[in-house]
Amino acid sequence: MSRLLSKQGVRDLLLGLALLCGTLALMLCPQESMKAAKAGLTLCYDVIIPSLFPFFVLSALVVELGLASYLGRALEGIMRPLFRVGGVCASAFALGFVGGYPVGAKTAINLYEKGLCTKTEAERLLSFCNNSGPAFILGVVGAGVFASSTVGVLLYLAHAAASVCVGILFRFYKAGGEGRKSERRPYPHFQAQRFTVAFTSAIKNSFLSTLNICAFVVFFTVVIRLLIYSGCLPVLAMLLSRLLAPFGFTAAWGERLLIGAIELSSGVSTLAGEGALAGRLSMAAFMLGWAGLSVHCQVLSFIGGSGLSVRTYLVGKFIHGGLSALFVGFLARLLPLEASVSTLLADQVDSIAGLEFHTALAISTVAAWLMFLFFLFTAVWAIKSSGKRHHTVI
Repeated sequence: MSRLLSKQGVRDLLLGLALLCGTLALMLCPQESMKAAKAGLTLCYDVIIPSLFPFFVLSALVVELGLASYLGRALEGIMRPLFRVGGVCASAFALGFVGGYPVGAKTAINLYEKGLCTKTEAERLLSFCNNSGPAFILGVVGAGVFASSTVGVLLYLAHAAASVCVGILFRFYKAGGEGRKSERRPYPHFQAQRFTVAFTSAIKNSFLSTLNICAFVVFFTVVIRLLIYSGCLPVLAMLLSRLLAPFGFTAAWGERLLIGAIELSSGVSTLAGEGALAGRLSMAAFMLGWAGLSVHCQVLSFIGGSGLSVRTYLVGKFIHGGLSALFVGFLARLLPLEASVSTLLADQVDSIAGLEFHTALAISTVAAWLMFLFFLFTAVWAIKSSGKRHHTVI
C-alpha cells in the first residue's frame, strides 16, 4: 500500500477523485454547505480571531525584538538538560501552552527561520510545543462539555504532563553525531529589529496567519457536515467500530472518534452525550493531544518550504494523544469526578460563551500583552545578570 501511494500518478489520481467528490457534494448539497460555512465563519469571528490574533502578534514580537534570545540565557539550564534544545526555545514552549493551537508551532518555526535554533531543535519543539490553551480545556471541555471543574483540571494536568513527556522522549531524536552535522547552525549574533518595524510586520503577518487558520476551520466544518449528511461518516464509523470491537467500540464511539480526528471542537462537543464517563474522558484527552486534521493543516501551512520534518510533528501529536488518554485513566482513580461544576464557575462559562467579539478581543489582547511584559522583564533580568557576571570576571 505504501509503495502504491509513493507513486506520483497514484497520488494525483486520488487527489483528483477527492476534488471531484468534493465538487459534486457542494453541487448536490448547497444548503447544507452554506449552513456549515456560516457556522465556521461564526466560529472564526467569535473565537478564532479574537483569541489567536493577539498571541500571533506577541509571538512575532518576542522573536523579532530579540526577547527570545535574552530569555534563552535565563532558561538554558532548564531547556537544554530536559528537552535538549536551547533556552531560546522556551518562548515557543510557554506560548504554546498559553496561546493554544497553533501559536507554539508558529513560534518554533519563526525561531528556526531567524536562525535562533537548529533544524533538529525546531523539529523537537514541533513534537511537543503545539498544545491546547487552558481556557479551552478548563472552560469549554471541562465545565462546558462535562459540567465538571474537576474534569477540566484533570484533562489539563494530563495534557500538560503528556506534552512534557513527549518533549523528553524526543530529546533523543537525532541525538547522534550525524544529526548534529546536518543541522543548520544558528547565527552567532541575531540582529533584532526596531520596535516600529517589528510591530508593523507582526501585525501584517499575524493577520494573514489568522485568515489562513480561519480558512481551514471553515473548510473542515463544511467537510464534517457533508460527511454526516451524505452518510459517509456513519459508514466509516461502523467499519472503525468493527476494527476496534475488542476494545468495546460501537458505531457511536467510532463516529465521535472520527469527528474529533478531523476537527477538535466538533469532536469534543459530541462527548457531552451518553456513555461511560471514563471512556468519554479518555477520548477527550486523546482528541486534545492529537488536535485534529484541521490544526495539523494549519501547522503544515506554516512549515511550508522550511524543510522541517512533518513526520516528527505528526508522530509527536499521536504520542501526545495516547499518553494523555493513559494519564487521564490514572488520574481519574485519584480525583473524585462526581462533583459537578460550581454555580460560580458555571456562570463564568456561560459569560465566556456569550462574549461579544470586541470583549473577547480585549481580554485576549490584555493577556497577550501581560505575557509580553513577562518576556520583557525576563530579558532585562537576563541582561543584568550577564552584565554582573561579566563585571565579576573582569
